[in-house]
Amino acid sequence: MNRTLYTLLFHLGLPLIALRLAWRAWRAPAYARRIAERFAFGLPPLRPGGIWVHAVSVGESIAAAPMIRALRERHPQLPITVTCMTPTGSERIRAMFGDQVQHCYLPYDLPWAAARFQRLLKPKLAVIMETELWPNHIHQCHARGVPVVLANARLSERSARGYARFHALTAPMLAELSWLAVQTEAEAERFRSLGARPEAVTVTGSIKFDLRIDPELPVRAAALREQWGAMQRPVWIAASTHAGEDEIVLAAHRQLLAERPDALLILVPRHPERFNAVFELCRREGFAAVRRSGGEAVTASDSVLVGDTMGELLFLFALADIAFVGGSLVPNGGHNLLEPAALGKPVLSGPHLFNFLDIAAQLRDNGALVEVADACALRSAIAGLWHDSAAAARMRDAGLAVLKANQGALERLLAGLARELG
Repeated sequence: MNRTLYTLLFHLGLPLIALRLAWRAWRAPAYARRIAERFAFGLPPLRPGGIWVHAVSVGESIAAAPMIRALRERHPQLPITVTCMTPTGSERIRAMFGDQVQHCYLPYDLPWAAARFQRLLKPKLAVIMETELWPNHIHQCHARGVPVVLANARLSERSARGYARFHALTAPMLAELSWLAVQTEAEAERFRSLGARPEAVTVTGSIKFDLRIDPELPVRAAALREQWGAMQRPVWIAASTHAGEDEIVLAAHRQLLAERPDALLILVPRHPERFNAVFELCRREGFAAVRRSGGEAVTASDSVLVGDTMGELLFLFALADIAFVGGSLVPNGGHNLLEPAALGKPVLSGPHLFNFLDIAAQLRDNGALVEVADACALRSAIAGLWHDSAAAARMRDAGLAVLKANQGALERLLAGLARELG
């Protein structure tokens, strides 16, 4: 399938896209707003001639934040426009940057929408985070002489097989990229085999290792736990959970409560549209649950705190003694394991980590990650760490050592972006 056929199919699929948007709006009403932006109409006033950064949703926005802040410092004369595809990503961008950056949804990958967006924005440089590849947007930049960088690029073996099935579309698109700053050599080879120009591919590492923790964050977390009277309570967090994982996590917590009746679970669903359902699930399963959004203090009788707020995940990690990272007990590919590691927490996950193979391997090989397959294994791992403080300390130190050993990717990425800007 080439780009012309792709574009035709995209147009023919617009009714299905509209139905999907309506379904998502039914689950999360924010999807019903700003629809015109998705077709490059009704865009906010955009100062042209700057740097355009695309981060599809929350995870990519958070990963891009240090890069965006550094770009603002190094190129203060250039406006920075940050686009995304989801309401939660939009909320996160606004929470992190306010009016320091320009922001809108990225229009759908239709040639006329992409062209209109480019005419309004006139960027000097386009930076796409990780693997959000849209052939028409990339082609419109290339046709206008705008360098396009794929930053912090990752490509799992499974995703590479998917792209390979559409070689006539994928190869020309990758060849139009000016630079691919890739996380690992294995991923670099996958990009080359799919059609990226070998001279345009560089292994820079993952900028997620360059995470910097605000020293006030653990202090605020300790103060809140003291306010709750929970300094002596064993507290664990299950973060970024997906459908099918919450039941496993709650089953493990029920077993832990049999041993430690004062145990507290902080349960944080990945997607806001699941907040209510997960809270109701906790109540249905007989747990004394409270919602973080309610603002009330956690009491000794509460056994689950549902983290139903946006932008607080690092703080919630800081509240816990042990962290389980979701999206990994189900075949979703996992989520960022480095945030809890950077906070000095022993890290647990399920076995499905294909989106973070290199990071997971480094943490595992250095003793900073324990993988579990079910509720019994999760309970056993958490209980073991609660009982063996020396083992927990070894995991903490190992995680921090892995982070320190891999830092520097952000500086390498910024140097490359400066070259692309000329």
